[in-house]
Order: sequence, then structure tokens, then C-alpha cells
Amino acid sequence: MSHLPDSHLWLESLDDPAVDTWVAAQNKRTQAVLDADERYAPLRQEILDHLRDTRQIPFFSEHAGWLYNFHQDEHHPRGIYRRTTLADYQAASQQWHTVLDVDAVAAAAGKDWYLDGVAHCTVQPSRVLVHLSEGGGDASLAWEYDLETASWVEQGFRFPHGKNHIAWRDPDSVLVCPGWKGAPLSRSGYPREVWLVERGADGQHQWQQLFVADQDAMMVAAWRYLDGPDGWLDLIEAADGFYSKTYHLIDADLQTHPLPLPPKADIEAYLHGQFIVKLAEDWCWQGETHAAGSLLAVPLACLLGDAGGIQLLVAPAARLAVESVETTRSSVVVNLIDNVRSRLQAFDWQGGSWHARSLPVPDSGVIEFADQPWNSDVLCYSFSDFLTPTGLYRLNVATGEQDCLRQQPAAFDASGFVAEQCWATASDGVDIPYFVVRARDTVFDGQTPTLLYGYGGFEVPMMPYYVENFGAHWLEKGGAFVLACIRGGGEFGPGWHQAAQGIKRPVSFDDFCSVAEALIGSGLTRPDKLGIEGGSNGGLLVAACMVRRPELFKAVVCEVPLLDMLRYTELLAGASWIDEYGDPADPQQAAALQAYSPYHQLQAAARYPLPLFTTSTRDDRVHPGHARKMVAQMQALGHPALLMETDAGGHTGNAGQEQTAAELARVLVYLYQQLMD
Repeated sequence: MSHLPDSHLWLESLDDPAVDTWVAAQNKRTQAVLDADERYAPLRQEILDHLRDTRQIPFFSEHAGWLYNFHQDEHHPRGIYRRTTLADYQAASQQWHTVLDVDAVAAAAGKDWYLDGVAHCTVQPSRVLVHLSEGGGDASLAWEYDLETASWVEQGFRFPHGKNHIAWRDPDSVLVCPGWKGAPLSRSGYPREVWLVERGADGQHQWQQLFVADQDAMMVAAWRYLDGPDGWLDLIEAADGFYSKTYHLIDADLQTHPLPLPPKADIEAYLHGQFIVKLAEDWCWQGETHAAGSLLAVPLACLLGDAGGIQLLVAPAARLAVESVETTRSSVVVNLIDNVRSRLQAFDWQGGSWHARSLPVPDSGVIEFADQPWNSDVLCYSFSDFLTPTGLYRLNVATGEQDCLRQQPAAFDASGFVAEQCWATASDGVDIPYFVVRARDTVFDGQTPTLLYGYGGFEVPMMPYYVENFGAHWLEKGGAFVLACIRGGGEFGPGWHQAAQGIKRPVSFDDFCSVAEALIGSGLTRPDKLGIEGGSNGGLLVAACMVRRPELFKAVVCEVPLLDMLRYTELLAGASWIDEYGDPADPQQAAALQAYSPYHQLQAAARYPLPLFTTSTRDDRVHPGHARKMVAQMQALGHPALLMETDAGGHTGNAGQEQTAAELARVLVYLYQQLMD
């Protein structure tokens, strides 16, 4: 670990009044620049009204004939969990019934609680575990709740606040990986143990330890797969790193057995006694090599030593990636990314093998699985593209019949705009895809204010989602929006990700700058009209590009970022990302990290654009100290920088609609000031 002097180390404290005072002063300075702009208040209200538009799609999960939805509005800022029937959902007038009021629960407890999720027991879905987080952070508590009586279960399951992993096993038992205070935790602050907790009389539940991971493990998780109404399988995932793991089968005697899968393989689903496995590395099994990027059907019996062949479902290809997998009662459904657009393929088990068929869904934009009612052939999915509002569809995978359940109202008139896929050439000659959304009659004279968005990490793909608020408040004001699909992401499979993994991270920065140069070279925009935006790993991306190539950009929106790459492993969940970035405890890797670490590469003599950094005091994933220290260092070197740190929302923005609207309005006002005024 590097021990470079750090004069701003004190800003990492989460309980120092002096830090609170410093943050308050920074917020006040930022609000004087952004909130005081005459455009801010009406813009915030317009965005809030849009969020509260009752025509927005209420996404749901279906259990035993009920459609459950989490809803927030001005009367319920923390939200309510409610339900309706499919018939009422499809009707013009919906009849929703509240089963849990989060505002009332938080008020009764006197806590700053937000809903972090509701986990239904699949075979008895009226029983749920309600996960509540403090201020919207990742850590949460879990209490058992009865949806029929709308009350907490007396002497039911209750687990303390922490980064726990808890999953129903059956109506009277749960698999628990404790992440609360006092439990053995990994260096990253995640669970190391797996317990079976069985319901007992008078709330005296029975605990039995099933598994303990090594001290240097990253985390463990456990859950039950249901294979039809009668079949099941209990599984433990023990992660050594972010991409390296072992799977362990829990047998009927509660003994665990490691499965001989390669370390860089993900079990995506289980159906008809077979695991659906995605490979991130080559795997040689019984004399046959399966290539990285493959999706395989692997019989459990085969892994346990019996005869039985592995079947290739999806072969790796240059511009193809497996995004996600879902199972229905009969079929495996694979969401493929084909040249950065989605398409669905089904696989049916017939005559002892899997048979592929295409599904009749749109293939010009992005598809996301929305819901799959258990023990049915129904699959709900959403579809959108940059200029097409999201639609929610209900598909019968067995028959191909489908209905559009709901179409989101258009946020803007898209008729005057186009979205096109383009390609930039990286410094090493690799073609980098990006999308440009612009006015149809754009003049390529370098005058178009342009926002370039990117991520480039953790094998997460950037896809053509509906631009919604940016359509109404950016495109219609003369701006262009660009989405970069750089290496480090998951657009083209594991190789695309691994090309910018570890100490090769600067490859993603080079790709992003290559896209910026292509935009300028095309005549769409010019440096004083070009802004960049990214969050989390994307915050690292845009900050690194700012310090490397400050002359390319006029605006930088850096959200919930990690920026000190020599101390990131010491802060909150940072140690879990060593596989992604490299280990600063290794001298060679530390040198590579320091060479691009935005916090360490700031220079007094450089001329940086005025950046906007955002973070949250309640972010328990990426420490707010990253953004605080970056701003402090910029200001110490004589460079202006804006910081906005919220009290709630955590890393994912899990807060009320008013805060969401305020945050987006500030970003837009900042972009107006930097690129349009």
C-alpha cells in the first residue's frame, strides 16, 4: 500500500462535525451557483411532475394472482407497497390496495427508513421479508410481514441491519448470510457465513451453520432454486473476488459439496435438473474445451460424476454477448446483446436436448426482463430505445402470444430527432461503438452542445434506453446526447470487459476520449460545447479523462465516484473490487493505479473545466470521501470545483422523488450554464 502524504485524509470521516461543516459549506456554494439559477426551480418541478405522472408504468411482480408494485407520490414520499389484479391493471381505472405503508413504518419507528426490497416466499407469497435501509444505503434489516393481514408476523423472522444476504428456503426456513455488526465479515464488509434458520415455537428459531468462507474471501450468498412445483436445489456461492467464485451444493443432510465449475463461471438459472452457466474463461471438462463467452446447459448429474453431456446454447461471437437469463415453467429464455441491441431466444427441452427458437419481440432497442410469475410460461419484459417510450409486454413463451400491458407516455415529441450508431477508432485501432441522439436537421458546424455518457466497467453494457427527461430538457433545447460503449463494459462479452480490467483500466479512458475526438472530428460539436457524465465507475471514468485530457471538455458531471485509487480498498466495499481495478498493496499495481488515479494526477498548472461532483453521506458502497477529497484537492490547487452531497439516497439514489428531481435539475442547470449559455 502506498503511503503518499494525504492532507485531505480527514475528509474520509463520517462522524466528524468539522467534516459536516465543510460539506455544508460546499453544498451552500454549489446551491448558490445552481439552485439560484432562475431555471432551476421550474425545471425541478417539471421533472417532479413527470415522475409523479400517474400514466407512468407501474412495474410489478406477480404472485398467486396478485400484481405487487412499489409506488411513491407526494402523499407517500417513502412509498407504499400495493397490489391489484391483472384484470384491474389492464382496466382504464386501476384499483390498488395498500399492503405496506413505508412512511407509516418509518414514522412509527422514528427511523430514516426506505424500502430496499420485498422478498416473497415463492410457494407462500403472502409471507414476505421486508428489507428496510437507513437513508437508502446498501445495508438493510429484514422483518417478516404478512400481506394478508397487513401486519408484522408475531415472533416471525427478524434480522438486524447489515449488508446481509437472506433468502427464503420454504415458508418456515431461510438461508441467512449475516452481515450485521458482530458477525464475521470479509475485508469488504460482506458476509462470510451461511446459516439455515428454521422457524421455532415462540420465536425461538433454530440456527444451524452450513458454511464458512475463508477469511480472505469477498462474500458468500445462498438461495434455493425451484425446478417446477416439486423440485428444488439449495446452493451456496462463495466469491473469492468479484469474478472468481466456487459453488457448493447443500444436500438433504445439510452437508455442502463443491461443484467442479471453473472459477470464472456464473450459474444463471436451473431448470430440468440442469444449470445454465455463462463462462468468462475457457473451461476444459471431460476432454472438451468450452470457450469464454459461451452459455452452457450443464446437468447437475454430470457435475456429480454421472454420465451426461454438456450442451452449448449460445456460442461466443465478436459482437454478441449474453445479457441475462430467465426461466419459465418449460423454457430457458436468453436476453442477447447483438451489436448493442437486445433480442430474445428461447430454449425448449425436448427429446433429451435443448432446441432454440426466436421469440417475436422487438430487436431494435433494449429489452429488460420485468417479471416471471412462478410455475407459468409467462414472461413480462420492457422494451424501449432512445426515441421510443418504454412499453411493458406480457409474453407467453410457450405459444408466442403477447400483449402490451402498458405504454409509457412520450416525454417529448421525438419526430424531429434521430438516433444512430457510429464507430470511433481507439488509439490501438479497435473500433468503439457509440450512439448519437440529435436533431434530424443538425448542422455539423461544431455548435451543438453535446453530452457524452459512459461507464466502461464491471462488464456492464451501455444500451439504447429511452432518453426521457433529457429528451424534453436537453434535446429539445438544441443539445445532443451520446452514449459510448467502451471497453470495460459488457457490450461484446467477457473479452470486451477484460481488455480494460485491472491495470489495463486506462484502455477505457482512451476509448472514451477517442469517442470525444470522433464527435469533434465529425463537426457535431467542439471542446467548449462538449460535456461528459458518469456515475460510480463512470465517475472514475470521467474524472480520469478530465485530468488526462482537460482540453477536450467544458463540463464534467462526476456522480458517486471512486477517485482515490490508492486508498479505495480501505474504504467501505472497495476491497471487493480488486479484481476489477488491481491491488494497491502490490507495488507494481500500485504504480499503475497511481498513474491514472484522478485524485493523485491533479496538477496545479493544468486548466480544468469546472466539474460538478455529487455523492451521498449515506453511500455505504463508494465512500463519499472520494468526491470530498477530490474537490478539496482541486480547490487547494487553485481550481474551482462544485460538490453536492445529499443526506439520503445511498449509492443508488434510493430516496424520495423530490430529491431525485432536485438532483437531475441541478445537473441540467449545470450543463446549461457550461455548454449552452
